[in-house]
Amino acid sequence: MEMMRRERIDRGIKVRTEGIYAISSIREVLYLLGPRLILIVGMISLPFILELAPYWKRVVNIMCVYSLIALSFDFLANYVGLVCLGGAFFVGIGGYIAAIFNVYLSFPIYVSIPLATICGAIFCTLMLLPCLPLRGVYFAIVTLMYPLFFTRVIEALNILGGTNGITGLSSFPNQYVEEYTIIIVTLLFLFGMRRFVTQDIGLVLRGVKDNDQAVRASGISIAYMKSLAVFIASVMGCFAGAYIAHLYMWSGISLFALDFSIIPIASVVIGGGGTLVGAIIGSVILVPLSEILRAFGTFRIVIYCIILTLVIVFKSEGLMIYLQRKYHQFERWVKV
Repeated sequence: MEMMRRERIDRGIKVRTEGIYAISSIREVLYLLGPRLILIVGMISLPFILELAPYWKRVVNIMCVYSLIALSFDFLANYVGLVCLGGAFFVGIGGYIAAIFNVYLSFPIYVSIPLATICGAIFCTLMLLPCLPLRGVYFAIVTLMYPLFFTRVIEALNILGGTNGITGLSSFPNQYVEEYTIIIVTLLFLFGMRRFVTQDIGLVLRGVKDNDQAVRASGISIAYMKSLAVFIASVMGCFAGAYIAHLYMWSGISLFALDFSIIPIASVVIGGGGTLVGAIIGSVILVPLSEILRAFGTFRIVIYCIILTLVIVFKSEGLMIYLQRKYHQFERWVKV
């Protein structure tokens, strides 16, 4: 009689694919690519699934915007050690610069968004440059002040449209360009950042977080590495701001709203910090949930607090880390 025993599916796969990328069967390929394919196919198919629900298609767009901001927060906080509460700062700067390029300088949308992304990231990096020596709660508080500062400056000086904002931005050519622009860019940033943090420069950034004195002793500039990290995070946030400005065909001080700072942080907490993809998972949960709970008015904040409390108490590691662990614990019956 044949003897059978249970064996984990990932036995040997991780060891052989960690550094040399060797696989022996199509089953192993599917095991490794399965979660990634589910995410990619799921997000790309959302516009078709929601074809008859235009409101929820717009919610998907906003969900991807928050995903980008959450990605930037997760990258800075868990890979560089900079807890940045200024997600709204990135969004507001990106949105206003896109409006300036598109409305005042008459640049087309396919030029204004990339230019606003790069120029906004440079501006945000220069503004945060004096704050880079700060660490912990001090850096977090300063970054939280930036969106409030720019909001009051625009209101007091009545510039850039004042409280009315800048209107008349160009819309996207059609709904599919509008939807797939943000979906594809979100996926590119996700997998690009996952690749980036495993490279040598990503390891150096982790070293800046864990032991910056050792990195400095190696002859590497801490200020340069932190500036590079802030620039990369700003690129994601400014693109989100430029996109949302063209999505609504309007740019105003509400782009500096604290929602763009708080909800991404909550998404990272729920999804799992340090995984990057957890930021996407958290946004997929929170943004649609906020729309569902909109009928409750301000009471939905109470529900947010309850959800966050339950996640922190019972699954403080985040949903993504829990799901990853369970996925790698799948077993099968094999002959002894």
